[in-house]
Amino acid sequence: MNSVVHFEIPAKDKQRSKKFYESVFGWKFQDMPEMNYTIVHTVEVDENQMPKEAGAINGGMMVEKDNGGMNPVLVINVPSVDDYLKKVVKAGGKELMPKMKVGDMGYYARVTDTEGMVVGIWEMI
Repeated sequence: MNSVVHFEIPAKDKQRSKKFYESVFGWKFQDMPEMNYTIVHTVEVDENQMPKEAGAINGGMMVEKDNGGMNPVLVINVPSVDDYLKKVVKAGGKELMPKMKVGDMGYYARVTDTEGMVVGIWEMI
């Protein structure tokens, strides 16, 4: 099985949204201005920025226009983004965002399922 490894939360106002999640849930944030992206830490991380707690996931936040809408996106780990893009299309889904390299961490793409829901797929390097 392929597990959910990340989430992305869209925000109309990122500062307001960060304040909400920090005050309610105690989440921590790391802005990445070069990517117009904010890393969301829901749990403590190790030196490789990976969650220290088994089964926990961290995520990201971006303004809604960069997210493509106001719905959160779950990101699923796969062994090959290229292979899974083909599997998605064969199963009746669609490629929404083509494969892109994310620094030296991995590859990312977005797809829609047969119901039009957006899902991210992630391949670690």
